[in-house]
Amino acid sequence: MSRIDIITKQKLLVVEDDPGLQTQLRWAYEDYEVLVAGTREEALALMRSEEPGVVTLDLGLPPDPDGVSEGFRTLGEILSFAPDTKVIVASGHNARESALTAIAGGAWDFYQKPVDIDELGAIVRRAFHVRNLEEENRRLMAAVPGEVTMLGGLITAAPEMTRVVRTIEKVAGANVSVMLLGASGTGKELLAKGLHQAGPRAAKAFVAINCAAIPDTLLESELFGHEKGAFTGAVKTTEGKIEMADGGTLFLDEIGDIPLPLQVKLLRFLQERVIERIGGRKPIPVDTRIVCATHRDLKAMVAEGSFREDLYYRLAEIVVPIPSLAERPGDAVLLARHFLRHHAGQMKTAARDFTPDAAAAIESWRWPGNVRELENRVKRAAIMAEGKAVTASDLDLEAVEGDDAFVNLRALREAAERQAIGRAMAMADNNVSAAARLLGISRPTLYDLMKQHGFNAA
Repeated sequence: MSRIDIITKQKLLVVEDDPGLQTQLRWAYEDYEVLVAGTREEALALMRSEEPGVVTLDLGLPPDPDGVSEGFRTLGEILSFAPDTKVIVASGHNARESALTAIAGGAWDFYQKPVDIDELGAIVRRAFHVRNLEEENRRLMAAVPGEVTMLGGLITAAPEMTRVVRTIEKVAGANVSVMLLGASGTGKELLAKGLHQAGPRAAKAFVAINCAAIPDTLLESELFGHEKGAFTGAVKTTEGKIEMADGGTLFLDEIGDIPLPLQVKLLRFLQERVIERIGGRKPIPVDTRIVCATHRDLKAMVAEGSFREDLYYRLAEIVVPIPSLAERPGDAVLLARHFLRHHAGQMKTAARDFTPDAAAAIESWRWPGNVRELENRVKRAAIMAEGKAVTASDLDLEAVEGDDAFVNLRALREAAERQAIGRAMAMADNNVSAAARLLGISRPTLYDLMKQHGFNAA
């Protein structure tokens, strides 16, 4: 092995006081530079000197090997020193509660003892993968001021959307079906692509199909394919979308629009992982991960009998609600600036930014069509603007009346603070000092408020 190979290896810190397990874990990870610590002090010293990206941490450290107090203290100090570190904690047979407490305290994942090297290795690989994605996101953020580019190219600075991304990153490596719930235009397909790219199937195909856009009579053929001569016009054997995504991911948008007879065939595929083309007799094994999305209330459809309950539970192993654009403070202006740069550049128009009244109108508009509506309006405004700055009239946005949905003074004040912070950060291109000046407060005060409301102050 060359010196270059050693230098470029990613660093994994194993915090474990059992010498035998230390040796086992040290030699189990040939792809990483493995650092070993047996105590909290040794772990923190290695954190400072080596800055490992991922840590596996046994909560039972001396002087409390039979408890978890020293482990939790170590976890807290690691995350305090390096908040982006992915810490994977170990729990015993009856210590699931401790593991969940550690997750709530910032741990990235957990594994149970006795250690299954293959299972732990998969968790470690996924942690490094996510860590690398986050570092790339930070690089992109530094290259383009004001844009926080995340999973799948998603642009956001809102805590609500950041939590969604973190959830998707966690489930990307698991072989489970994922259901994305959200209104039209919220970016469900973008998130589905991000989930695919963040998981082990990234090298294989990502195939998307909108179930609502295809007539019922053609949808079965689109999904399952057909044999030559299966029906009039079937002049050749054709693979369906499920087969095309073999080894990869199939994104079923608007899954609620699949008719009941086809739901039965889709359920059989999910249960047995085989398909039959229309007109075919031979079962074809297919290894395709399903990610689906809908804006409809599938539970209500199950209750009324228009959607199969057994299919729902097969598809909804993990359910991820997607917030609307109106529920993502600051993102509207952030995205508007991105779209303006993109479309003005493509169409070679002079517009490059928004006037203060335009930014205020963008932030206060409810965006019933979500990100899709925002992009369409910005594209139109890039054409209509007469100068270098887009005005509110170019966007054709009307004034919005006050929201009377809040009746609680504390909730109203917190919502107003969140909206003001999001708007100020977006208008200041994520510059905290400039945002603080816009809000008329000190920078430390703004940092405190951002922390309180869940904004990323990095």
